[in-house]
Amino acid sequence: MNPLSLGDLMSLEEYSEQRTSFRNAVIEHKRNRSVQVGPNATLVFEDRLTIQYQLQEMLRTEKSFDASVIEQELEAYNRLIPDGNNWKSTLIVQFPNSEERQIALIRLSGIEDRVWIGAGNSDCIWAISDEFVVSATEEQTSELHYLRFEPDDSFADAAKSGSDISIGIRHDFYNHSVTPIPDNVRESLLEDLD
Repeated sequence: MNPLSLGDLMSLEEYSEQRTSFRNAVIEHKRNRSVQVGPNATLVFEDRLTIQYQLQEMLRTEKSFDASVIEQELEAYNRLIPDGNNWKSTLIVQFPNSEERQIALIRLSGIEDRVWIGAGNSDCIWAISDEFVVSATEEQTSELHYLRFEPDDSFADAAKSGSDISIGIRHDFYNHSVTPIPDNVRESLLEDLD
């Protein structure tokens, strides 16, 4: 996928005018890129549009006008866009109340390294976690993690030839999977691979 550039971004004024419609379009787009794995974890597979939305929201919140600052942010956010040979995802770990969440985030330490994707009979691919953002400690995980999946040729061939794609988390305190993922998500993910 092509990285975002300064010319792809709306000015703060333009974004303010288009924010509601843009957000609605991104929410609809994410329906084809999200998989809930068990009751408390969701994977949102990022692409150019989802990352542009995150960047536009950050610039809006920070009220950033400085071109050099925006270029630095572009460099950071572009790392979260798949490059045609991988998938990049945000893992969101959610619990309804703060006490339960605090206990769960301690119990689920390391969950970000226990996420996998499988296709047909090929070996599953384990997520590479938080390369650019350190969001967890040894004692406690975070609610958000940035993951990368690097499918090899046999995996990509199996997925492209129609094999079911499965996603799961294999952690001592959280063991859930989705087999197969919904067709709309499968089709969207295959579009990310060259």
